[in-house]
Amino acid sequence: MKITAFKLYRVEPRWLFLKVETDEGIAGWGEPIVEGRAGTVEACVRELSDYLIGQSPLRIEDHWQTLYRGGFYRGGPILTSAISGIEQALWDIAGKYYNMPVHQMLGGAARDKIRVYSWIGGDRPRDVAAAAKEKVEAGYTAVKMNATEEMNYIDSFSKVEAVVDRIAAVREAVGRDVGIGIDFHGRVHKAMAKVLAKELEPYRPMFLEEPVLPENNEALREIARHTTIPIATGERQYTRWGFKQLLLDGCVDIIQPDLSHAGGILEVKKIAAMAEAFDVAVAPHCPLGPIALAASLQVDACTPNAVIQEQSLGIHYNRGSDLLDYLLDPSVFTYKDGYVEIPRGPGLGVDINEEKVEEAARRGHNWKNPVWRHEDGSVAEW
Repeated sequence: MKITAFKLYRVEPRWLFLKVETDEGIAGWGEPIVEGRAGTVEACVRELSDYLIGQSPLRIEDHWQTLYRGGFYRGGPILTSAISGIEQALWDIAGKYYNMPVHQMLGGAARDKIRVYSWIGGDRPRDVAAAAKEKVEAGYTAVKMNATEEMNYIDSFSKVEAVVDRIAAVREAVGRDVGIGIDFHGRVHKAMAKVLAKELEPYRPMFLEEPVLPENNEALREIARHTTIPIATGERQYTRWGFKQLLLDGCVDIIQPDLSHAGGILEVKKIAAMAEAFDVAVAPHCPLGPIALAASLQVDACTPNAVIQEQSLGIHYNRGSDLLDYLLDPSVFTYKDGYVEIPRGPGLGVDINEEKVEEAARRGHNWKNPVWRHEDGSVAEW
């Protein structure tokens, strides 16, 4: 069996799908994307495909090593996201070839289902209490929200109080047993992160996500000294080498590798195994499409320290199309009592509606994240 073609589809709301075809009629799907840089990743996939055309799709580890190490410059979001989507598609082909789900090829299931959470509140969090209550009534047992809007290096206590008031309102609306993930989104700098962590502790958040930018991860040690709330980060870390120092520092409780950014299925499985050795949990990042979610669930299935899975149904980014719109059978992602079952079909376990994908690709998209500024005109973190 040989790889014969790569087909890329830029589809709403902000995704890039990849179909890898073979001469035996078996095709696999992947989701190589950097949100806001779809065209750049698309070009990288096309460049990498030159090596893979004519090769066996089943030599996944060797292909990964070649694509990653075959260039003198390596790593970073563009290259590893391109490799991630290609690698997902190769696993999808392998699973279909051997007629088994990916997780079976990675050691078999360690669980039947995994807990999921739902986003509330949008980029500028509003009406979060009502939204959280609505999600709990729909069966979710955990929600996640952005903590704050723009926040400067040193900022006012009015902004701190606004964050605390929102989290307090959510906790009051949903009760004590619902998980509340609070995403700082890298918008907060070290000094204010310490203040917020202390002030939010009475509301028992499930975790604080990206309390500082990943380039400032050395600050996590000091922040961890100011709180007992679990600290989560990792959506902007790439490959096992990007997670190595984070784990050695011992300041993170939950890592959040993204299956479409960190290097793909097997790479995240390796990252998760590293984390297990440090007694650290895994909660894969995935505000993306159905292929990325399917890949995430395959890793969740065979990863003992996976604790919860992000998913994008109804997320504020999904305008125009949503998570289930590109699937022939959307019931594969049925959420029940706060959990989703692991897909058991061959490969990634999902069937893509190619007609819908091709129709959406004709429209395309050019999604960019917003550029925020502080009151004084300086650039703020989004």
